[in-house]
Amino acid sequence: MSSLRFKVVDEAIRRKALDVQLPAQRPSEYFGMYVFTQDRMRKYLPKNVYEALVDTMNNRTPLSRELAMGVAAGMKQWAMEMGATHYTHWFQPLNGGTAEKHDAFVEHDGHGGLIEEFSGKLLIQQEPDASSFPNGGIRNTFEARGYSAWDPTSPAFIVDSTLCIPTIFIAYTGEALDFKTPLLKSIAAVDKAATSVCKLFDPNVKKVTAFLGWEQEYFLVDEGLWAARPDLILTGRTLMGHESAKNQQLEDHYFGSIPTRVAAFMKELDVELLKLGIPVKTRHNEVAPNQFELAPIYEEANLANDHNLLLMSVIHRIARKHCFRCLLHEKPFKGINGSGKHNNWSLGTDTGVNLFSPGKTPKDNLLFVTFLVNTMMAVYKYNGLLKASISSATNAHRLGANEAPPAIISVFLGRQLNEVLDKIESSTSEEAIKVDDKSGFKLGIAHIPELLLDNTDRNRTSPFAFTGNRFEFRAVGSSANCGGALTVINTAVAHQLTRFRKEIDELTATHMPIEKAIFTVLKKYIKECEPIRFDGNGYSEEWKIEAAKRGLDTETSIPLIFDRFLTSESVDLFTSMNVLSEVELHARTEVDWETYTKKVQIEARVLGDLAMNHILPVASRYQSLLLDKVYKVHQIFRDGQRADMLSQRDVELIEQINDHISAIQAQVNDLVNARKVANKICGERAKAIAYHDTVVPLMDEIRYHIDKLELMVDNEMWTLPKYRELLFLK
Repeated sequence: MSSLRFKVVDEAIRRKALDVQLPAQRPSEYFGMYVFTQDRMRKYLPKNVYEALVDTMNNRTPLSRELAMGVAAGMKQWAMEMGATHYTHWFQPLNGGTAEKHDAFVEHDGHGGLIEEFSGKLLIQQEPDASSFPNGGIRNTFEARGYSAWDPTSPAFIVDSTLCIPTIFIAYTGEALDFKTPLLKSIAAVDKAATSVCKLFDPNVKKVTAFLGWEQEYFLVDEGLWAARPDLILTGRTLMGHESAKNQQLEDHYFGSIPTRVAAFMKELDVELLKLGIPVKTRHNEVAPNQFELAPIYEEANLANDHNLLLMSVIHRIARKHCFRCLLHEKPFKGINGSGKHNNWSLGTDTGVNLFSPGKTPKDNLLFVTFLVNTMMAVYKYNGLLKASISSATNAHRLGANEAPPAIISVFLGRQLNEVLDKIESSTSEEAIKVDDKSGFKLGIAHIPELLLDNTDRNRTSPFAFTGNRFEFRAVGSSANCGGALTVINTAVAHQLTRFRKEIDELTATHMPIEKAIFTVLKKYIKECEPIRFDGNGYSEEWKIEAAKRGLDTETSIPLIFDRFLTSESVDLFTSMNVLSEVELHARTEVDWETYTKKVQIEARVLGDLAMNHILPVASRYQSLLLDKVYKVHQIFRDGQRADMLSQRDVELIEQINDHISAIQAQVNDLVNARKVANKICGERAKAIAYHDTVVPLMDEIRYHIDKLELMVDNEMWTLPKYRELLFLK
């Protein structure tokens, strides 16, 4: 058992959970069995319909409503043969999760009975209530109409008995109300801009695809202990709790032997994810106790994002089967590592080239450096916006703490690539540059010969690190929709590549050789974006000072960071790339501020309730026992001096407890008043700032006193499971 004070898992239930029945087939034989894959499309769709749908999936060509009828018929037949009775448009509203409304495959037959029906119209478009989802003021409560529209590029899948159809979600007036719509637009924007640049090197390139490989970190806790922590139930994190004497300081959990119960959970989770077409590959213990990680093979960004959201649903269901609760909060436990969702992002051409992989020829490596430098430029110009894309009330607890990336966006390249860029910047067209070292790296003035694939070290404090053939955006939170950060990355890089191509065209119009033009522009960019390059310790106070000197965004207030979405530069970025309109940007920022306020508000209410109804009664009761003990000592030992000496430590403890109780009572009262004042403020931005500046600090102070009481009060009287009980699964 994880705790002697709380019932955790009944032994019979535990044994049943350990008995995972794995499929007899190989994973490749049941992979995607619940997905309407291209093989199943070929089987269930007429040839012309199949070819048109595949063309839409691969080349984003329009699909007519007539052909959609054929897709719907085949999809329904397959789904019903798989046991599906309902269908749903599965979309990604701005509340951070997914949404679904299930409808049965039934219609009136006109003769008093029912028939199984699913038309192309139902496949293509539905009308969920748009007023009941976050919209930032785009829709009033009485203006409920909104549309979900089929995304053919992400295949349908079956969960339980429901056919799930990935869709976008837009308002009646056309604005996006989800994460998928702008993500798809940003993918199209980076495709167009990157393809244009690639054609400078290879005219055969017709398409560039954005890829994503996410790494999902999460915590598991025993369900019984979770149920005894109202803060975990209502907020996803512990609002109080003194750290355990042993936490992660021995570094013995990372990559350690996976606990038996957890291994059984992981096995079943892997099977269910593979059946849903999610190519999971890696699983391991993470740094913090009870923390684990799951990662798939990389996929096209839109599909990978859908798969991550699907995982976030499935993982909760499988965890409960094994008597766990899965915590996706970025910082469930204070004092140990939080959880992120590292986004490994790359670009690849339809000719099979990874644009972030060094090549074997000078031309290939010039292409590589071109995309490397332009990405750095995009991160430099929009570092504040990138930070805004990963900021939230929950991720605020993680950034900059316990090996999490700092709240300053910088790019890590490693020694070798930094040397390459420095030499390019300092070279002239007449010089020949060679960098010969153990890795065999060489560089010519207008030619960039072979680089090694593993040309960087790792830097765990870097939020945006180059890791050999991709960039790893490590600052994304574990509970976040990857689409938010990906949209910003894709759009910023698309905008920068468009600028690059324009400058190249201007130089070549003066009859400058194209290779020299590329080299000239890259030299200028390398110098311009130099402030974003940082390979040192992102946690140091020195870096905060240096980053400010470099002009990087060092703001740490989450409500103020959201302002970055509304700068003239950001508005121009998104509108020029046709990703988000100014109205949509304002609406989304309103949602961000409102969500921040509500999450802090809920936490403050829960903390106040726990403090007054759990902690103070227990502390007062224990204090009364001590007072009774002191009184009895004085009754037994009539010699006052002797009695005072014997009860001195108890009296000191009584005074300490009383000081903490008094502080908590006063601060909870202040917390309630601070909320009342903040709630009366008009405007979501001002309200969020008030919650950040006045409510959050009071919560930290209250926690300090509660955590001190936890060390003083009788363990058996303490009503909440402690860290030493919540952590360390066996």
